[in-house]
Amino acid sequence: QVQLVESGGGLVQAGGSLRVSCVASGSIFSINGMGWYRQAPGKQRELVAVIGNVGGTDYADSVKGRFTLSRDNAKNTVSLEMNSLKPEDTAVYYCYAQIIPRSDRRYAREYWGQGTQVTVSS
Repeated sequence: QVQLVESGGGLVQAGGSLRVSCVASGSIFSINGMGWYRQAPGKQRELVAVIGNVGGTDYADSVKGRFTLSRDNAKNTVSLEMNSLKPEDTAVYYCYAQIIPRSDRRYAREYWGQGTQVTVSS
């Protein structure tokens, strides 16, 4: 069984910084893309940033230059460093990964974390 466990997040004032991290555990054969999505109240879930298994990172335009995504393949972790935070960054942040489980190596499946709250006060 595969699961994603998130940590970090919290409350910060505008202009501040936060870091959220996620570790994938369980019976994993390999991991393709990893990253973060977010969902603000009353809005659809949106991509924040995603990184491939050999690098290559994509960011939402709204976070470019402020957020940095990093990945440690040896530890199956992905982290999002968030700087110059704005009130509009307030959302539940969800870890995402495309994982090929050992139980079925035919194709990668999408997995989601439980979500962690990030609140930016003005």
